[in-house]
Amino acid sequence: MAKNSAKRLKEIVKVSAFYGFGFLVDNKIKRQDNSPENLRLACEDLGPTFIKLGQILSTRPDILPAEYIKELSKLQDNVLPEKFKDINKVIKSEFGKSIEELFLKFNEIPLASASVAQVHEATLKDGREVIVKVQRPEISDKMETDISILSRIFNLTKAKFKDTLIDPSEALNELLDSTRLELDFNIEAENIEKFRKINKSVACIYAPFVISEYSGKTVLTLEKIKGYKIDDKKGLLEQGYDLPDISKKLALSFLKNIFEDGFFHADPHPGNLLIRDGKICFIDFGIIGNLNKTLRDSLNDAVVAVAYEDINKLISVFMSIGIKDGFVDRNQLYEDIDYLFANYLNTSFENINMSYMLQEVFDVARRNNIKLPKELTLVIRTFIILEGVIAQISPEIKVLDIAIPYVKSHNLNKDIDLDEVLLNTHIFLKNSVKVPTKLIEVSDNILSGRTKIKLELKNLDKPLNELNRMVNRMVFGLVVSAMIVASSLVLNSNIGPKVYDVSLIGVIGFIVAGISGLWLLISILKSGMM
Repeated sequence: MAKNSAKRLKEIVKVSAFYGFGFLVDNKIKRQDNSPENLRLACEDLGPTFIKLGQILSTRPDILPAEYIKELSKLQDNVLPEKFKDINKVIKSEFGKSIEELFLKFNEIPLASASVAQVHEATLKDGREVIVKVQRPEISDKMETDISILSRIFNLTKAKFKDTLIDPSEALNELLDSTRLELDFNIEAENIEKFRKINKSVACIYAPFVISEYSGKTVLTLEKIKGYKIDDKKGLLEQGYDLPDISKKLALSFLKNIFEDGFFHADPHPGNLLIRDGKICFIDFGIIGNLNKTLRDSLNDAVVAVAYEDINKLISVFMSIGIKDGFVDRNQLYEDIDYLFANYLNTSFENINMSYMLQEVFDVARRNNIKLPKELTLVIRTFIILEGVIAQISPEIKVLDIAIPYVKSHNLNKDIDLDEVLLNTHIFLKNSVKVPTKLIEVSDNILSGRTKIKLELKNLDKPLNELNRMVNRMVFGLVVSAMIVASSLVLNSNIGPKVYDVSLIGVIGFIVAGISGLWLLISILKSGMM
């Protein structure tokens, strides 16, 4: 290990021990008070990489308990600014020209100084006022060193995380991915342009122009937006703004971006939301959420299922997008969701936060060994921040009150995807052709004794008539299947009385089988045992 790495490792061990986490890196140190607050303080003391790691973990309620998520969300990303001469070197390295050659004015004192970059006000040669985000020199090397050390520590301490919710390897991979994205300002520029494009028809939403000729991998130059911070209630009221109206528009914009566009600003704290000329202006696109169509539809279905207290629908959503992380007992899952609806959500929606509702639903999935996509956890974190902002300026506005009608309407008015319909129709027809052959195989196997039906009986204390009904349905289903097979054989043989050269016996057999099968299906659905 290099000298600098060894020195840094000692620093990490020392700070970790001070805040009660020394047992993770040194077996000789006893486990101490490792409260959520101590974890946050340790991250702040250890600098940029650990602040970033904490911020990433604050977006992952599927990895850490709620109390840790809440505390890590408070992480402050303010550090001492770099010397101006070093900032000039970064700009010259990016463009081949000095600050004096590129800008008419450039404020040496930064507006803000974070772990990865700092922000300066400037004026271009043509007089346009801009904001220049400059990456800290050598920040990439420093973060790579810390990540390498973390990797070594995690490899040595895997056993200590065995019975916890924390997956160190997963957290480290998240850190690596996030770091690569955040250290390339070209990606942030692309995010801004995409956000502008998908919201161009939304009159109340705005994002700054990217000045592309003054932007690159380590420098990002944007249009300067002069406005009021969204939590500046006094300033906004003095300008005649309607705060509840701003809150509703903000909530609706996020619902559109999440449920329709699948692309949303995932860090909507007050410092990133400005009000100017009646528009909500978004800045700092370092954290962006992406949801593909499958995840958007599933999230939509989950919210609708909660709104209608449709337990089976919610289970279907879990099973379709979740990854089984062990045995999943559907009966237990059903009971947990039923308990959730009865004890937590059986109240007016105005008393429930959107983030709380989603968090509770996701916790049920996690307790039942279903791991939901990490992209959806970022949605929860975004709603936590969003609801906090709205609570500051309009406490009477509840995001869930806006979300439920929106999602229901969106569900009803969803455009039909013709390609998807054609594909599903093709698959259905293709499989339908195989049905008679498969049924004949099943009947042959039954008649020859090759088919075995395995029944696993649980909860024997339940009434025996439930078991009787189940067996009766199975027998009835087999009879219906046999009728379909027999009718198919009669039609193929073309025997008996005919109508339009089609066997009447076969047609009647199909009709009777169809009606019987429909009756059986309806009885199963009514019983709730589907």
